[in-house]
Amino acid sequence: MAEGGEDDMPRDAKIVKELLKSMNVDDYEPRVIHQFLELWYRYVVDVLTDAQVYSEHAAKSSIDSDDVKLAIQSKVNFSFSQPPPREVLLELARSRNKVPLPKSIAGPGIPLPPEQDTLISPNYQLAIPKRQNNQPAEETEEDEEAADPITNSNPNPSQDRRDLPQGTPQRVSFPLGAKHPR
Repeated sequence: MAEGGEDDMPRDAKIVKELLKSMNVDDYEPRVIHQFLELWYRYVVDVLTDAQVYSEHAAKSSIDSDDVKLAIQSKVNFSFSQPPPREVLLELARSRNKVPLPKSIAGPGIPLPPEQDTLISPNYQLAIPKRQNNQPAEETEEDEEAADPITNSNPNPSQDRRDLPQGTPQRVSFPLGAKHPR
């Protein structure tokens, strides 16, 4: 326990220290007393604030003991709840245990989701730059049709990719663990 100096200790701290001693707690850090005091003061302020609300609701001019009792009772009811009786728990357990567990369709071990559904499966996105065309820039009929969107009715959208400006990278993504056909 902390050293002496009980003469300059506040009255509330002495009470907390005596409570600890009455519970046979002899070895504790000095800050434990301050923590209990903080908890104690916070509880008292909460109870008195609730008592004041109840007093105002009843149109009383001041707080009386009935308001404080009601505030304490509401705090106890809100903070602590009694477990249901044993008979109720047993009946609940019987009704729940009547339903059999589902049959396991998985083999031994831990059932895991398929690899494509996991968030940890490795995948990469590679930016593949298009090849540079070293041919002289000549305008062809295909280029003219690509410039005119009204007359361009290309049924194969994969060919539209070659109409992208040169140097535009293509995005390709694939899972690393994917099986390749042989």
